[in-house]
Amino acid sequence: MTPERTHATLIAKHSFEPEHHFYPRVINASIHPLVRYFMGLGNLRIAERYCHLHPEADPDAVTALLGSAPRFFRWAGTDLFHVTTETGQRHMVVIETNSSPSGQKSMPLLDEAREQGGYATLLERAFLPYIARRNLPKGELAVLYDKNEMETTGYAAALADCCDEAVYLVPFLDEDPDPPARFTNHGVLEVRTEDGQWRPIRAALRYVTQRPWNRIPVLVRSALFNQILVCLAGGRNKMLAAKAYDFFNAELRAARLAIRAPETIWDLSRDEVPLWVDRMGGCAVVKEPYANAGQGVFTITSPAELEVFMTAHHRYTRFIVQALIGNVRWSSNSRDGRIYHVGTVPDRSNQIFVADLRMMVGAAPDGFFPVAIYARRARLPLQKELDGTIASWSMLGTNLSVKLPDGSWSTAGERLLQMDLRHFNRLGIGLDEIIEGYIQTVMAVTAIDRMACRMLTQRQTFRHRFFRSISPDEALAREICR
Repeated sequence: MTPERTHATLIAKHSFEPEHHFYPRVINASIHPLVRYFMGLGNLRIAERYCHLHPEADPDAVTALLGSAPRFFRWAGTDLFHVTTETGQRHMVVIETNSSPSGQKSMPLLDEAREQGGYATLLERAFLPYIARRNLPKGELAVLYDKNEMETTGYAAALADCCDEAVYLVPFLDEDPDPPARFTNHGVLEVRTEDGQWRPIRAALRYVTQRPWNRIPVLVRSALFNQILVCLAGGRNKMLAAKAYDFFNAELRAARLAIRAPETIWDLSRDEVPLWVDRMGGCAVVKEPYANAGQGVFTITSPAELEVFMTAHHRYTRFIVQALIGNVRWSSNSRDGRIYHVGTVPDRSNQIFVADLRMMVGAAPDGFFPVAIYARRARLPLQKELDGTIASWSMLGTNLSVKLPDGSWSTAGERLLQMDLRHFNRLGIGLDEIIEGYIQTVMAVTAIDRMACRMLTQRQTFRHRFFRSISPDEALAREICR
């Protein structure tokens, strides 16, 4: 994609219009009372309820976890599956954790008098405390983005109101030969205005998701929410996220807590992938670790689907293989046994669909807080048996983002399940599943933040050699902007 010459657009105060920043059916929706109740519980009551249902967990550790403030990863969204074992034990499983997550446009308002909804909540509770530092460079405010204009324009308009000043909205696209954003040798973000002038930026919310490390340095002086360090540590790096979960689970063992995630085998070459697919019983998920929005994910349930992966062109040289969560008769044989999707409540045609749950959280100085929740269902219903006539991704893939041939993005909004009176009951989950999903999200975010901290020296510089040793992909290493 080679866009025309672009520039930053100045977003004025008092310009937030809900119809521009929420899906039309979200604007007219009433939030489900159970979801509203969860959003107002607070961390102490959530911890009490969780520990009541998980008496093995250390209550002090759960309370401390929810009340902690990550150093770098202060805005995240985790995708979760509601699964069950063959013996009927149900739980929430972390599939991946995203920096710069979507979700605001899909969340009905908690309070109709606050029309900016979660946009203002995230900015007021997480972004503003983050930039309340004395050593920021002089400059203005900005929102950087490479997709999802509905939400990024919402953030820019809400930020202008929160800070009582106009905010620059800046497209920063992958492979743009002349982007309207750049970084000086001193790490200060500058944006190009309509008249061709470059303006310094003291702080920016970053919704840049497609290989952001190839045009944004790992650490910069301008405050970025979130820093690229978070992406490399697991927010856009599924391989390091899996390692971060593993390391953090070792720390949590004494507290009897754990991040639940599918069994993951990492650092694999393409030729090693078939061995691990076979080890998992012929069913597995193969992922390019650094892609997002559903790109670079291959669900394998047959030799034909494995062949599609093996013959596809791949930008990177290393891959991960995860246990596939399917139906009871065709899920992976993993170290945790077979787990399969609970799925949606059967519809009028007795069809059950795979659905995920996106939990977006922010982090304030006094701890985490939920920001938005939504769900997405797969395109086709879950089949009891596989006969090879239906691609498994059609039954298992839930991501709504669709990449068009020209490189732009569209959204399959008809598969969105919002947290309203009409859609929520279809998910078949209750308050305790939402609480468990929130706890899992906080643990996953904390694990990635710990990994980010490990990637810095005592002088707070990026440990390039260390990163290349724990994420050994030369194609990725060459992309990282210095």
